[in-house]
Amino acid sequence: MTVWLGVASAEHVRRGVNLGIAQIGHGKRTGLARMKAGETLIYYSPVERLGNKTPLRQFTAIGTIADDDIWQANEGDFKPFRRRVTYEVARSVPVEDLKNQLRLTAKPNWGYQLRLGLVQLDPADLVVLRESMVAR
Repeated sequence: MTVWLGVASAEHVRRGVNLGIAQIGHGKRTGLARMKAGETLIYYSPVERLGNKTPLRQFTAIGTIADDDIWQANEGDFKPFRRRVTYEVARSVPVEDLKNQLRLTAKPNWGYQLRLGLVQLDPADLVVLRESMVAR
């Protein structure tokens, strides 16, 4: 099973969790189309709010892609593509707390790949992240 890491500000992640949706790459369809129903999506938030310079660097949400439907929302001038996600009750976890346990962060300059907005994670990282984030 594929595990995805989406990159978005914590503010945008919270809004997505409240709406039960995923939105990737500033509303582009491409990233969403790579995902399949039943796959896991974890969000990493480099900052609290888009445009902030103060780093947050936390894993902020975890959920399961609910189905294979992708639709375009209408928010006036902004028409982002979205898909449904069933989010788990989870807490944010700083990347620093897990850095030595994740394959994602094992290489120097690991953060460079996050500029893509969506990257595939090693399944071993899902185990570490779920254990750290999900309320028991």
